[in-house]
Amino acid sequence: MKVRLLDKPALEAVSPAALRAYLVYEGWKEFEPFGEFSEVYTRSDGEPASELVIPASTAIGDYASAVGEALHFLAAFENRDELAIYSDLVRADRDVIRVRAPDADNDGSISIDPGVELVSQARDMLASAACAALEPRSAYHLAKVQKAQDYMRRVRLGQTEEGSFVVTLLAPIPPILADSLQTSVWPHLEQEPFERRVTRMLTQSLHAARDAIVESNRGEGLKPFVGAVSRGVSANLCEALASIIKRSDGADVSVTWARTRPTPVPRDRIVFGRADGEVLTEAARQLRLREPRRDERVLGYVTDLHRAEDERRVTIKAIIDGRPRSLGIFLSEADYEIAVRANGRQAAVTLVGDLELDGQRWKLTDPREIRLMEGDDE
Repeated sequence: MKVRLLDKPALEAVSPAALRAYLVYEGWKEFEPFGEFSEVYTRSDGEPASELVIPASTAIGDYASAVGEALHFLAAFENRDELAIYSDLVRADRDVIRVRAPDADNDGSISIDPGVELVSQARDMLASAACAALEPRSAYHLAKVQKAQDYMRRVRLGQTEEGSFVVTLLAPIPPILADSLQTSVWPHLEQEPFERRVTRMLTQSLHAARDAIVESNRGEGLKPFVGAVSRGVSANLCEALASIIKRSDGADVSVTWARTRPTPVPRDRIVFGRADGEVLTEAARQLRLREPRRDERVLGYVTDLHRAEDERRVTIKAIIDGRPRSLGIFLSEADYEIAVRANGRQAAVTLVGDLELDGQRWKLTDPREIRLMEGDDE
């Protein structure tokens, strides 16, 4: 039984740009304007030639009805279900990221905990690409990159798909404003809008991570991953990907590019095997150590004081990642006096700075907000 789609909000979710892009992709040609807010498209591969009127603006009197009529016509013309065509239409102006769990049951289901984790890690994987599109780095504090967070709030979670358990992320993409929707080359990444830079960075970083795994397996160690940072590989990407692999016995990630901003190829796909998870886990750990941990609040005790003519250095024993560590810190005159008082009273201090690993030792740079902990604070 074929279903007729009549839901008004659902029909209004199909943009005029998505309708146009879908028709052009399917071989329809723009014929002539029709009224103030519509246009006629035609296909001449049949007898007689077929014509279809579509809205060119949401300002049309009943936009949802016009989309519904176009959808009904296309379903009959293509001999497909309206819901299947609607799915293509509503995604025509989105880059569609699919993360497939290879070990799903035959009915396409997966245990609830791995399923929830798969959604969470798919989100973190895309968020890491959003951060890398702004500035490639070894590691990020995802919650502190505001533009990436703003972008992620616009990404939608699509329905899972039949055949296996597939997490679907729908990433918004601005339409290309050009006479033709055909393209044979990729634009330079800097020429793309931020939204497309993110999804291109995602596929680029996934390919780079897979290449780095191969080189690492050949004995190159961490070096290939460090070299891939400029291509979007980060500790965050490696952690998310490793978790997906371990939860799903592998990872299969694909991106289908928005038809409203066409690309030389319709989709890209990157596959990882079970053994890749451990390599990515270790790469993530080491990449994270290479990146300063910005705006970290540290609590500890002053264990050493060193004052020279133009240098005031202290050592603070603090707990870092669950282990006691000694931090070397250079302080201003006023902050150094607070450290002296803390040392004399054997009281704790708290301060904020950027944690960095210098060889085998930790140091805290850009220290600020130092405070002596006394009484109830302790």
